[in-house]
Amino acid sequence: MNPSVLESDPASADSSHASSTANADERALYWRVTLRIVPLLFVCYVVAFLDRINVGFAKLQMQDALGFSDSVYGLGAGIFFLSYCLLEVPSAMLLRRMGAKKTIARIMICWGIVGACSAFVTNVTQFYIVRLLLGVFEAGFFPGVIFYLSSWFPERRRGVIIACFMVGFPVAGLVGGPVSGWAMTSLAHVANLAGWQWLYIVEALPAVVLGLVTLMLLDDNIEKAKWLTEAEKGVLRQGFDVETERKRRAGQHGHAKLAEALADPKVYMLAFIDFAFVCGTYSVTFWLPTVMKDSGITNLSLLGWLSVIPYGMGAIGMVAISRSSDRMLERRWHAAIAGFIGAIALLLVSHPANSPALTVALLTVACVGIFATNVLIWSLAADYLNGSPAAATSIAFVNCIGLLSGFCSPFVIGWLKTATGTLVSGLYVMTAILVAGTLVMLLGFRRHTDAQARSALTTGSE
Repeated sequence: MNPSVLESDPASADSSHASSTANADERALYWRVTLRIVPLLFVCYVVAFLDRINVGFAKLQMQDALGFSDSVYGLGAGIFFLSYCLLEVPSAMLLRRMGAKKTIARIMICWGIVGACSAFVTNVTQFYIVRLLLGVFEAGFFPGVIFYLSSWFPERRRGVIIACFMVGFPVAGLVGGPVSGWAMTSLAHVANLAGWQWLYIVEALPAVVLGLVTLMLLDDNIEKAKWLTEAEKGVLRQGFDVETERKRRAGQHGHAKLAEALADPKVYMLAFIDFAFVCGTYSVTFWLPTVMKDSGITNLSLLGWLSVIPYGMGAIGMVAISRSSDRMLERRWHAAIAGFIGAIALLLVSHPANSPALTVALLTVACVGIFATNVLIWSLAADYLNGSPAAATSIAFVNCIGLLSGFCSPFVIGWLKTATGTLVSGLYVMTAILVAGTLVMLLGFRRHTDAQARSALTTGSE
């Protein structure tokens, strides 16, 4: 045997061991960062979504108590999205001046106070004002968090992290019903307040507490984190250095100003893709109980428990598919396949011949596909926009356009259901929008994602 080979083996083994140890240390570091940041933001998102949708549960008592018509209640519920969309970009612009920590805390404390004030409205004008203000103060939260996570986690770790944050949406669907039902029944008449009043208070005040916690626990960026050593900060910086080099090789340059972002066709593509799949999300969340009831599930208690299945599996699917996307550093096809499957399931779910079991199964597939695609869209957006000075406002602009579906989706489906007497035509339209969004993603981001993947493989092989 060649002596030189024998001599090189110990060095090779030492090098392999050192590399393995470094990788283990890096994983442990990112795990510590994740535990410091993500659970808190996840809980914040659950509370945010509860405060956004609890008006639907409060309606069961509040409408009769205050004498509101369906049109008044519908406008009040939807007017939230109007002020939210108008203030989304300005709020994100403030983030660059205030920093992410103060911005997220400011948003949560203000929306918590306004949300609690919803318990004390007595007329239509007050109801409209509170809903408008809730949109004003919640504006900027989601893009602020996406921007914040993008400043801590590089691209190869970002998908699953965003999924762990966004899983708060289906979790809010899981816990919203039981919590709202408990507040409206068990707390009714306590301190001379009705159940619907306690509902608003119970679900809003945690936002104020979480806002204060955010000020204490979050740091604006890696450099300001006193709980990290300089060596640990260096490891985290290195992840972004690799990402920056990868983008340089792929020929991707960030936007220096919002005007540059607004001149980029891909930003509008991202906005339309987000609009399409948020339409799908609201199609499921707003009409899931109706679809299940139409299939023959008339027992409301059973319906409530069965609705846990689509939301629960949707949450699992979000994380699993995003983990696969991170591992392969591929967004486009993961999102496209999940989106097409979710769209087909949504198309089939309203067929009048469906059994209750088949309906629940199709709703579950729709939730997994559509919810997972929503996460991957934001992973794609964060990958494309991160690193540019205008990243926060660009993300806010994309989210702003996407949230217009909060008006469009319920209106279109409701109008077509009134006109035709069935959900089928409305869900056909939503399916068409989902397919269009998927095609735009496949065709519009092909060069970026393919070049990015090749560059990542090249960097990894070196």
